[in-house]
Amino acid sequence: MRIVDLRSDTVTRPTTAMREAMYRAEVGDDVFGEDPTVNRLEELAAERLGKEAALFVASGTMGNLVALLTHCERGDEAIIGDRSHIYLFEQGGMAALGGIVPHPIPNQPDGTLQPEDIEQAIREDNVHFPRTRLLCLENTHNICDGMPLPVEYTRQVAHLAHKRGLRVHLDGARIFNAAVALRVDVRELVKDVDSVMFCLSKGLCAPVGSLLCGDRAFIAGARRARKVVGGGMRQAGVLAAAGIVALEQMTERLEEDHARARRLAEGLADIPGVRVGPVATNILYFWLDGPAVNKTPEEVVTGLAQRGVLVLGRELGRFRAVTHYWVSDEDIEYVIAAVREVLLS
Repeated sequence: MRIVDLRSDTVTRPTTAMREAMYRAEVGDDVFGEDPTVNRLEELAAERLGKEAALFVASGTMGNLVALLTHCERGDEAIIGDRSHIYLFEQGGMAALGGIVPHPIPNQPDGTLQPEDIEQAIREDNVHFPRTRLLCLENTHNICDGMPLPVEYTRQVAHLAHKRGLRVHLDGARIFNAAVALRVDVRELVKDVDSVMFCLSKGLCAPVGSLLCGDRAFIAGARRARKVVGGGMRQAGVLAAAGIVALEQMTERLEEDHARARRLAEGLADIPGVRVGPVATNILYFWLDGPAVNKTPEEVVTGLAQRGVLVLGRELGRFRAVTHYWVSDEDIEYVIAAVREVLLS
């Protein structure tokens, strides 16, 4: 049976070029700074994002946690979106492991945080309050329809934060998707933030890993934080080799994934009872509405899985479908037909 896995772009498998690079990777002890392939990956990542240095970490969650541990001390406060990945899906690690107080403010439908909400969330210097140290952004914004944050928006809120003495961290798990969608150099999207994390293991197809980028002093501190959370991976060059291929070969092709997401949205919108959210990158949310629908969300997920189509059921009856390298044009047409069959049968 054909399997079309749209649950996430984390399900991507390494390409043939990645497997070959992993097989041939030169390795050393990365905790001692002696793995040449990891070092090359970190240099390449820093150069691509226009930052001074980078650090290879096991996952996006680890990268975000390490960034927060480096920017903040215990008892400090971080302003964060109430629909952000860090707040919703990282098990409260900032508080549980870092003693960092989250201060959630509303994400707008496009993933942005209103400047006036940020301004109001910054604490005055008062012995009774935690110290506001950090602003966290997310680009693209997963829950908010995979929307990219424009350059001017990031510049505006970073300037606001810096003027008030805050640092800015960007969860840029899919930052290359944002750059492709906005048709800008990725450096422009991150030049005004103090740190940025991006994932190799989502749409870029590498099997494991993320990069945390910032200035040299920040990365030196982050290296210590990575060690304390168990992120010293020793001969990690076998993983970093795939990351190098990801950065060299996979970033420019992301528009193909975006086009397939748009085609999927068009096809689903033609099915009675299906409502589709806006599509800007490779993430699509859809839901059921109207008298034509006699299926529960659970029945839809099950019915699609029986036909080899895997999607995630999310909050409020929404479904998420994410396109990626291993989803073809033919797969998209198959998915549209499968959804129609499940709903109208």
